[in-house]
Amino acid sequence: MRLDLEQTLAAADARRLDPALARRLIGLIDLTSLTGDETPDAITDLARDAVDHGVAALCILPAALATAAPILAGSPVRLATVANFPHGGDDLARAADEVAAAVALGADEVDVVAPLEAALAGDVGLAGELVELCRAAAGPETTLKLILETGRLERPELITAVGRSAVMAGIDFLKTSTGKTAVGATPEAVALLLRVAEEAGGRVGVKVSGGVRTAGEALRYLHLAETVMGPDWPDPAHFRLGASRLLADLAGRAAS
Repeated sequence: MRLDLEQTLAAADARRLDPALARRLIGLIDLTSLTGDETPDAITDLARDAVDHGVAALCILPAALATAAPILAGSPVRLATVANFPHGGDDLARAADEVAAAVALGADEVDVVAPLEAALAGDVGLAGELVELCRAAAGPETTLKLILETGRLERPELITAVGRSAVMAGIDFLKTSTGKTAVGATPEAVALLLRVAEEAGGRVGVKVSGGVRTAGEALRYLHLAETVMGPDWPDPAHFRLGASRLLADLAGRAAS
């Protein structure tokens, strides 16, 4: 099926974001704080918000994992962190060591930045090698996401090629952005990642991250995923919204 992106986004904008839909979107959020200046009290408050609202995961820096882990224990909220972050270097062994260390600290999920300079230079396969090493370091039970930094890769054929390399190497999720670059998630980039996920039979998920701040933006991406993958596919096992500011907007709508 050929995707008419403009028409799809217009249909999303026409949808009514009722409390039930707001609650569904909350359940897809990876509540995120990756500034590096978070205090233990701030991480504690964020972890409590994650549990109270029932988000999919809490994504924080490795240094904060020990603070959040006891608060999330016994809840469905998964503990996530990052590796090879934020610049996406090509020291694959170091990235794999960071993944192993994160898992040892209790991380259920690790978001790893792809080797960006290598990809931009045409070495797409290095992303697959990174995934293979990180998968071995993480073990089969850890959810592994590859951050493609689609705003830097830019070209559709390059984004698609890096995504396919990661899929062949055993990635669980393809993620748009670190949130640290000028261009984060865009509907065009998300559509490309969804097509790669579709090629993989829907077994690979997509995480939309980087600039998703409002309920309307979140609904656009959910509608796009439903259009490409089917209405039942976007659940927490397959579709996430990485955000730091989105929860407040959706929580207000869910309670109205």
